[in-house]
Amino acid sequence: MADLHFAFCILTFDSLMLLAGCKARRPVIPTPQMDTEPQFQVRVLLLNNVTSCTFKTTSLCTVTYEDSAIKNLKFEISNLESSVSIQLTAGRITIDNLLFASNQITIWPDDPYIFNLNGDNYRGKLKLIVNSDCNSFDVVNIVPMEPYLAGVVGAEMPAYWEPEALKAQAIASRTYFLHTKKRFGGSRDWDVTKTQAHQVYLGIRGESAQVWEAVNQTQGQVLVCHQTDGTEDVFPAYYSSICGGHTENSSNVFGDSFEPLVSVPCPYCKDVAKPIFFFWPTVLFDNTNITAKLLQRYPGLAQLGEIIDITAAKQSDYENFSRITEVKLLGSTGKSNFLKAEDLRLAIDPTGSKIKSTTCQILKLDDKWAFLSGRGYGHGVGMCQCGAQGMARQGKTADQILSYYYPGSKIVKIY
Repeated sequence: MADLHFAFCILTFDSLMLLAGCKARRPVIPTPQMDTEPQFQVRVLLLNNVTSCTFKTTSLCTVTYEDSAIKNLKFEISNLESSVSIQLTAGRITIDNLLFASNQITIWPDDPYIFNLNGDNYRGKLKLIVNSDCNSFDVVNIVPMEPYLAGVVGAEMPAYWEPEALKAQAIASRTYFLHTKKRFGGSRDWDVTKTQAHQVYLGIRGESAQVWEAVNQTQGQVLVCHQTDGTEDVFPAYYSSICGGHTENSSNVFGDSFEPLVSVPCPYCKDVAKPIFFFWPTVLFDNTNITAKLLQRYPGLAQLGEIIDITAAKQSDYENFSRITEVKLLGSTGKSNFLKAEDLRLAIDPTGSKIKSTTCQILKLDDKWAFLSGRGYGHGVGMCQCGAQGMARQGKTADQILSYYYPGSKIVKIY
């Protein structure tokens, strides 16, 4: 790039030799806990299966990689209006046309440990991992727990909400992450994604003074419950936006069973949620489109042929509404199969923004399927976020909110 210049520096044991112009520029707000233990570091999948991205930082960076004669390389972007181009060239990573032989490269910005990826600012380190087919690479943000949560809480809950609701969100999100990392992190190069598939992470864009206050005041606090082996440990502290009046048993939605993940009535969310989300309008999907999406996500359903009927096989009945938990699919071949209602919802509408919950009715209208009389937003398991805000408005503390939505759990401080 004509407008971008690197000053390369080789890191030695005794001294750091810098070329002219290698002067670090420091953003105002530092990143805490960069020396935290590995078990409390978070590996967030920011991009997957990409062939290029852009990177920018205001500080010097150490680039580390395996199987190379040069173990550490320092550089600085001298023109802050430009970004470094990271690309895959012949199965290898290039950073502004500088080729690296390793399949895994880590970029370590200096203090305050902030970088920009594709226009968004994040804290911590950036790891580039070439996939096994050498046709794409993944981009992973390695960030300490509390800065990670500062980018999650502000994404999952409005920063202007009550401080006790924000604190409840921070503890639930910390618990959910640690359980996910423990269960799945060991078998892959990342722990969680940045999307609602786990919990939304916006990096620095999600931060605010209120959010940082909630994170700092709950530092190291997690929820635990009794496990089948008699010990106490974290559990998947699920949460959703609006339960619609009653939360749901996790076993009916996700198939797992933990003592705190049982259904509880929620009279708190209705007065907080926007009416269009608490009672959502009818949505229509073409039958051929539904069949295609179901087969794409569940190829084993191909034996059914075209889906000709969808009926509620199981549902949870509450005082004035029902939540479908399992559906029966009938195909044109005469064969049938069963699917969890939440799996059906997200197969048809992966974003969950149209079919907002399974608290609805499903009706066939000619060649379309109607999802009507909808109520609530999300899977309904665990903490209702609008309900947490409603409880906080009534003066309830974060501890009281969490003990209500996760009965049988308790808060412990693990660091």
